[in-house]
Amino acid sequence: MKKIYSLLLLVVSCASFGQTIYSENFGTTAPSASPYPLVTVYAGFQNTAPITYTGTSSVRSSGTLSTGYNGASAGSHVFISVTTGVGQVFQIDGINTSAYNSADLQLSFGYLKSSAASVALVVEKSTDGTNWSPITFTDNTNGSWNLVTVAGGQIPSSTTLSLRLTNPSTATTNAPQFRVDDIKISNVNASCTLTLGAATTVCDVFTTGIDTYTTTIPYTGGGSGSYTITPSAGAVSGDNPGTAATGNIIITGVNEGTNLVVNIVSGVCSYQANANSPECKATNTLPYSESFAYTVGSALGTSQMWSSFNTGDDVAAVAGSLNYSGVTSTGNSVLLSGAGKECTSPFTSTTAGTLYAAFLLNVSDLALMVDGNAGYFAGLCGTGSADYKGRVFVKRIGTQYSIGFDIAGSTTNVETTLRNVGDIVYVVIGYDFDTNSLGLWLNPTAGAAPTLFVNPTTPLTALGWFTLRQDSDANTPTVQVDELRIVTSLTDLGLTLGVSQNSIKGLKVYPNPVSNGTLFIETTTNATKNIVIYDVLGKQVLNATAVDNAINVSSLKAGVYVVKITEEGKTATRKLVVK
Repeated sequence: MKKIYSLLLLVVSCASFGQTIYSENFGTTAPSASPYPLVTVYAGFQNTAPITYTGTSSVRSSGTLSTGYNGASAGSHVFISVTTGVGQVFQIDGINTSAYNSADLQLSFGYLKSSAASVALVVEKSTDGTNWSPITFTDNTNGSWNLVTVAGGQIPSSTTLSLRLTNPSTATTNAPQFRVDDIKISNVNASCTLTLGAATTVCDVFTTGIDTYTTTIPYTGGGSGSYTITPSAGAVSGDNPGTAATGNIIITGVNEGTNLVVNIVSGVCSYQANANSPECKATNTLPYSESFAYTVGSALGTSQMWSSFNTGDDVAAVAGSLNYSGVTSTGNSVLLSGAGKECTSPFTSTTAGTLYAAFLLNVSDLALMVDGNAGYFAGLCGTGSADYKGRVFVKRIGTQYSIGFDIAGSTTNVETTLRNVGDIVYVVIGYDFDTNSLGLWLNPTAGAAPTLFVNPTTPLTALGWFTLRQDSDANTPTVQVDELRIVTSLTDLGLTLGVSQNSIKGLKVYPNPVSNGTLFIETTTNATKNIVIYDVLGKQVLNATAVDNAINVSSLKAGVYVVKITEEGKTATRKLVVK
């Protein structure tokens, strides 16, 4: 639609007068660790067609982020270095400045160069993409971020303006590095007086469908003139900058997932602005069922039940389902591997009774994972997406693997079974709020006690999130997940499990620390016990059967260990210190 009065939509601050013609802060989605995307493939730019980005430089959010100047976004930025003796390039094409006088056009950008750089970044302009001329500016010499401002007259009035930023060095060692952020071209004609505050977006409703959102833009400097606004979506309302000196401009009814682009014209003053869509995703109700019926190749975080956070590649939908006796599989499945984004799904917060999360697992490739390493890939979380209360991890052991379960940073609580790549495993996490029992069942049978369990030091108060995690190539194998269910009753899973069998009545382990080579383990029944002790790396260092209460631990070196005790089908673990 088109509306005649004023709209000025922008997600960055403006100068005290004038209007922004082009603005790019490179978003917030660039990775903070290698591999960094080249500018030709990066998907987090604020501006899309007709603006294009080319060159050999990359986009990242690591190192020194932009700070220290007005409007610094401190997010992603372009990194312009040297590759095999050739200076990297960043080029922007398709900027339209034809509605303005060259004398009124001002270029600005955040700029940082490495302390090793004895040369300056080369900045050039072109109106045909072939013939280039330099833009002069004051070089950065203090080793900090500065805001470079290029005075009027150097930027031409053109429908096809291009900018090119080049590292002039050919060094192969100690090459200079340049970082650039917050590139902006403004019309500083004094008759353009509107100044905008930061735009805010609010979801109108939260459902499992595509919702709408409303954007509000505060402004000052209005009170006269006539404005024509053309948003890419939604309806314009709110205050009229043509008659109200200050106020809020509002755009309603924009679909979730659709970023907003608005063009505004008032005489010689022309504005273009952008607002990114918020996520309007509902909290999933229990019982929760997820069969991953998504288009193959799509990012899980773009669905209505999940959100992504952190950076890197996506947890993605793949073709086909995992099959396991007693579990009905439909839809597709999802794949995660190595480093990348985490995906989280909120569900109705549970604070009492029992809660179970079950899913099918296929570890399909261990090639990149370092032998002996362990990394968690799934977690039942408390009051936030990273508030892990029960973490499931894989430990590589040669060409095989075992599954582990923990709460915090430990990876010593590992099953004794060795599994093969391609095995389908039915995983169930369960927590009983009444008994503070947190357990993990693997391929459970009726009435089975947990394969592994952990004792939270403090009883959990709430569980409300399930998260899939990609840690690193060294720690995260290729994992396929399917048929996730989160329920408050085992009936919903078709299972009967021994939830309360994860503790041994009257268990005492002493002395602790132990220094004389003898450890005593007492229980109410004092039946025969199997004792397995692991070091902090998860390596089994002792396996013994105790028919009385004494265990000989004289072979253990000083350090911290985990003792796993099994008696009459019940299992418990305790930390042990040997002096």
